Amino acid sequence: MAAFTLLETDWAHDAQRLSVVRRAVFIDEQGVPEALEWDAHDAHSLHLLAIADGAVPIGCARLLPDGHVGRMAVLPDWRGRGVGQALLAAALQAAQARGHATVRLSAQTHAAGFYARAGFVAVGEEYEEAGIPHVSMQKIFADRNR
Repeated sequence: MAAFTLLETDWAHDAQRLSVVRRAVFIDEQGVPEALEWDAHDAHSLHLLAIADGAVPIGCARLLPDGHVGRMAVLPDWRGRGVGQALLAAALQAAQARGHATVRLSAQTHAAGFYARAGFVAVGEEYEEAGIPHVSMQKIFADRNR
């Protein structure tokens, strides 16, 4: 299995590489309308970028200032190789470092099991976003002061 590296970055520095992954997965593969993919949150979020071969983007995620994780995507050839787990772990670590007691996300229902294995629980009913079934999920960090 080829190695990959995770980087913490921002939109100003890595919009092009982050966009490569998000366009390939969300717009091209899943049919999300381009107008829904890009939003104002990108400029203010912490972005995680998985790269292979020193610079080739293979996966991404973002952590919003309010503790929401989103725009998590891994290119098809890299799925099942630990990239998604590494991205999620890094996002959770970053959220904890920023003092968030709870992390929330909107999971595509087919990926809910992936997030559940990381300690997320579904909150509420299934809903549709960009024509894709989703469920809201959250993870509450254990209180370290008890």
